[in-house]
Amino acid sequence: MPPPGVCMSIMQARDKNDGIGTLANPEKFNNQDFQQLKQFCLSNGYKYIDDRFPPDNSSIGEELLSPKDMCRVKWLRPAEIAKRPCFTVDGISRFDYGQGLAGNCWFLASIGALTFQTCIMEQVLHGQQSFEHDYCGIFHFKFWRFGRWVDVVIDDKLPTIDGQLIFVHSKTPNEFWPALMEKAYAKVCGSYADMNLGNPSEAMMDFTGGVYITFKLADAPPNLWNLLFRAAKCNSLMGCETPPGVSRNTVAPNGLVRGHAYTLTGIIQLMSKGRPVNLIRVYNPWGRVEWTGDWSDNSSLWQTVSPGDRKTCLSVVEDGEFWITVEDFCKHFRSVDICCLCPDFLDKNPACHWTATVHEGRWVTGTTAGGCLNFPDTFWINPQYQVKIEGLKKVCSETQGDYNILVTLMQKPDKRNRRLAKTLHIGFYIFGVSMKGHRGKFPKTFFKTNVPVAKTEKYIDSRTVMGLFWLNPGEYLIVPTSFNPDETASFILSIFSKTSVTGRLNSVEFLRLWSKATTYKDIFLHSDVDRSGYLSVSQLRNAIMSSGIRLTDNLLNLIALRYGGTSGIVSLGSFISLVLRMDRMASRFTM
Repeated sequence: MPPPGVCMSIMQARDKNDGIGTLANPEKFNNQDFQQLKQFCLSNGYKYIDDRFPPDNSSIGEELLSPKDMCRVKWLRPAEIAKRPCFTVDGISRFDYGQGLAGNCWFLASIGALTFQTCIMEQVLHGQQSFEHDYCGIFHFKFWRFGRWVDVVIDDKLPTIDGQLIFVHSKTPNEFWPALMEKAYAKVCGSYADMNLGNPSEAMMDFTGGVYITFKLADAPPNLWNLLFRAAKCNSLMGCETPPGVSRNTVAPNGLVRGHAYTLTGIIQLMSKGRPVNLIRVYNPWGRVEWTGDWSDNSSLWQTVSPGDRKTCLSVVEDGEFWITVEDFCKHFRSVDICCLCPDFLDKNPACHWTATVHEGRWVTGTTAGGCLNFPDTFWINPQYQVKIEGLKKVCSETQGDYNILVTLMQKPDKRNRRLAKTLHIGFYIFGVSMKGHRGKFPKTFFKTNVPVAKTEKYIDSRTVMGLFWLNPGEYLIVPTSFNPDETASFILSIFSKTSVTGRLNSVEFLRLWSKATTYKDIFLHSDVDRSGYLSVSQLRNAIMSSGIRLTDNLLNLIALRYGGTSGIVSLGSFISLVLRMDRMASRFTM
């Protein structure tokens, strides 16, 4: 009999070969097919009720509400909560929602970051879902989970007490995308209670399928503000956390919440009294309670900048958003997480680029679970992965930055419910090797006589650990391990290494381009309401705005003439080409 998990790994590998689990063809979570379920409900006049995540106490979970409140919960559809319910009202914004009773500020902070990336948001939300056309109480959302995109189906029954939503709620009473998205993610986690406590990086990865980088602010790099500025220009999602306090959710005298997750929403440099000041804009997902120190809403320092900068940046409103200097940010926050499809922002020079290799593996008791280097007799049986670091061309090496390899190790859960899943202490080592004439695994003797050139700072019981390093050109061996031997778990090892630009698309660039093209195709099909296969000028405007690009009437007319010809209508191919070019131009002019 094969070891536990092997058969499932084989099945998943076959699915992946068939294109299942990709962004364009996500896996059906719990084998629920949205289109089939919706068509069945429409054909039979039913409103959907999800038997896999039922509207009852099991979906709320344990110890989140008091027994008294649990008895008061009623599951209502949006039309029973508000008149004329809408999926979105006047677009999507970080100011749309406020946190409820679930301790999921990490998730809501990540949504705040996601609202800045229209294309990624469209992927997660499946465009504009509706309570009007073909409504039958069913919705679906797309998340990346442990190497695979999944399509998550839910009904729209939401938990309420006295007619009010008890978890995330929109500040516009008839807007329901935040509550429905939270319910879909709660289903993935196992229950609303399973969303309690977490890191922003976890949700940001699940929204993008990207890689995350964490900087501990007690030891922040001196160029942190520049890194954050470039990360923002690369459409990264960014979040941060404050240090924990004696008790959760206590507010410090400076207005910051202890042990709380926030969103980074802006990076700017202003001139104050003739000197540059580097500022970071931060958002509290509570939608209230703000920093009260320098450069806060009521700070007198705003009188030292130009009226134009003050008008652009300052908003004296209790909305949870505030500015803070990078120095105070490092002093009062614990860490900052950056999630992106590729860590290009680490370099100033566009001649430098990063290539990715992803490995899925498994530690199995007795065969491949050797533990850390504290166990020299078994360490060598751990999975081993080879990587080659290339020398950089001169144009890249002159501004090469501080790192040329990023390694992330993610462990997969052993249980459906997030809070019940066993999380191992994990880490990895990197050894310099010579592959010439070598086949198979490096033996026990190699590791007893060689020391690692790099490793994770420490083993932690986290879903993901990562490390940024600078390695000399050469061949290396990466060994991911759990801390103790004979601990069984599956994992994903991602290796990003820096190269010079070759003029060809690498795997990361292709996936990024394909992701954008797929998103723009979906926007085109959604905007083509008459199913003609073309977009009129008015439809083209809506489609371009849905892609996150703003343009004037004159520019729209020129675009229609250039891409629509004499007929004034734009095909799918022309639309994708147009938006990709505009996206590229926008990124160049904002660098």
